Amino acid sequence: MRHGLENAAGNVNCPDMNDVSAPFDVVVIGGGPAGVATAIALAQTGAKTALIARRAPYADNRTTALLGDSVGFLQGLNVWSRCKDKAAPLRTMRLVDDTGRLIRAPEVRFSSDEIGLEEFGHNIENRALMSALEDRAAELPRLTRLDDEADAIGPEDTIVAIRTAGGQSLSARLVVGADGRQSRSRSAAGIEVRRRELDQAALTFNVNHSRPHRNISTEFHTPQGPCVFVPLPGSRCSVVWVAARKEAERLMALTDDELSEATEVRSHSILGRVHIEPGRHLFPLAIEQSHRFAQHRIALVGEAAHVLPPIGAQGLNMGLRDAADIADIVRDAMAAGGDPGAAPVLDRYHSARRADVASRTLAIDLANRSLLSDFLPVQSLRAAGLHLIGSIGPLRRIAMREGLAPSWRPTRRVS
Repeated sequence: MRHGLENAAGNVNCPDMNDVSAPFDVVVIGGGPAGVATAIALAQTGAKTALIARRAPYADNRTTALLGDSVGFLQGLNVWSRCKDKAAPLRTMRLVDDTGRLIRAPEVRFSSDEIGLEEFGHNIENRALMSALEDRAAELPRLTRLDDEADAIGPEDTIVAIRTAGGQSLSARLVVGADGRQSRSRSAAGIEVRRRELDQAALTFNVNHSRPHRNISTEFHTPQGPCVFVPLPGSRCSVVWVAARKEAERLMALTDDELSEATEVRSHSILGRVHIEPGRHLFPLAIEQSHRFAQHRIALVGEAAHVLPPIGAQGLNMGLRDAADIADIVRDAMAAGGDPGAAPVLDRYHSARRADVASRTLAIDLANRSLLSDFLPVQSLRAAGLHLIGSIGPLRRIAMREGLAPSWRPTRRVS
């Protein structure tokens, strides 16, 4: 049994339970794309839902490649129609070995029409996606929005008590923590996390260019990590340049003209003249995975549950699968007259997410390690593997389908 509210400093305070309002079915803590999508999905199931998150302009110009079922999930939330005109379809993906090593992999090209799809997904600026999510959230009568932060979270036997930074108290039968890498929800649940820092950093920015991208996403593999050019509407691309930390810091410090020139060289001028747009971001890379995805009436989604390098565009896509699964499981529990925060319900969520997260984490980690390795046998295996994928049609099609979403996971939509 757990008593009291655990605050941001890790102290435990005894709340006056008379100040806690009638319980919500679910309270979502965290207002990023995964958190708002989760709140919408839960409210659409009929659950009485609250979202605790500060309203703040989303000024970040980073983008997300929405792959596989992510667009379908957003369609089910009545979100995608509000932002699809701001997204670019991704129809072809190229992998180019630019390591300069003696043993190099052949270029591999994946085309969506080979597996019967018009596109693999869409690339969209996060602020456009967030605007669409916020607009939809404001329409839902079963969703209460608190423009605040969770200051203390206290799991009890039958509820979770929450106190906000603004002094408001509320409670829920289930809390969904979407509060990022330093998750207070995860700490309150007593869930440990496995964390491994990487000696790499990602520099992200957008560019405009003189040649059309033709809806082709191109990923150059370098000895320090991948550099990927992902189409945006018009003659624009988003760039995610992964490098050793010192090299990434050097790139970050370049002037716009210098970085434009360096980017054009890295792209081998496939997009013609390249010009950097305002706004660039640098962040260190790590791999993190929670030991459990739910415990003590708290479930985790997004980066509270897992953190991956920006390789293969898995981050937010996994977060949206978290959202879809917790909403489905809560809906089923409540339809049966059950408690959405009960231990068996949380066990179902943990089981639903464990294989997907573990397999994606392993695949991305191995791909990154094999690219960075100076060990010739590893380089040979990597080159041989990419050669097989590129030259054997059935294997290539399996790789494409699995890259979009796990084949064993049923297609699920919240409505």
